[in-house]
Amino acid sequence: MLEVPQVITIASTDSSGGAGINADLKTFHNQQVYAATIVVGLTAQNTYGVQDQYAIPTSFISEQFKSIANDLNIKAAKTGALLDAKRVHIVAKEWQQYELGKLVIDPVMVAKGGAHLLSDEAILTMINELIPQAYLITPNLPEAQVLVNQTIKTDNDVQQAAKKIQKMGVRNVLIKGGHRSNSENNYADYILYEDGSFEWFVMPGVDTNRTHGTGDTLSAFITANLAKSYDLKMIMPQAKKFTYEAIRQTINVGHGHGPLNHWVEITMERD
Repeated sequence: MLEVPQVITIASTDSSGGAGINADLKTFHNQQVYAATIVVGLTAQNTYGVQDQYAIPTSFISEQFKSIANDLNIKAAKTGALLDAKRVHIVAKEWQQYELGKLVIDPVMVAKGGAHLLSDEAILTMINELIPQAYLITPNLPEAQVLVNQTIKTDNDVQQAAKKIQKMGVRNVLIKGGHRSNSENNYADYILYEDGSFEWFVMPGVDTNRTHGTGDTLSAFITANLAKSYDLKMIMPQAKKFTYEAIRQTINVGHGHGPLNHWVEITMERD
């Protein structure tokens, strides 16, 4: 009998398949881990945007947690779009009860255009209840700005923001730099590790609008390989490479911000 690492995504669906739980499952499958789901919300969306959404009742979210915890051996988990304060609270509450491995939070707080996807109450609930339980959080620059309540423009701003977020209780902080390029059109992600060390990961920009689901894909790759017992410092270079190639090797789906290519072959290799 083949033993496989088991992971879970706690998030919302994307009816067009490019982001959310859909992107998570594709990335998990690519990385050869067994994926379970706790569905927090359903969305009607496509590559143009989100047209509607439906929040799953909190009692049913709790039942999903119970079902998974009573049967599966989850080694790592990630969150995505949690929709509102009630659902952030119930996810934090159930996570505290069951602790399904290492938790990666993709906060999904600010859309590409700058619109807030979570209310102030929901953001505060995330800061107070969910973030302190996490192994890693992966905000983009606008989300990091919301979390620390300050503008982030320079490299030093990024580093100081990561320290402030880490003080919220999360062990590792990855601030994604997709909203800030330098003069050479390079983009830099910054990660602050729990031991106080840090790294910058710089990638060239890709001239494409097919970037829907980038954050989900990156955090799902990390989650999958945490479940396979790789160290976060070993995972990060490959996670960045996978996400970059998934954008660069673009696929033609939709007429707006299209999805990534989750068929790219980038896997972890032990020394």
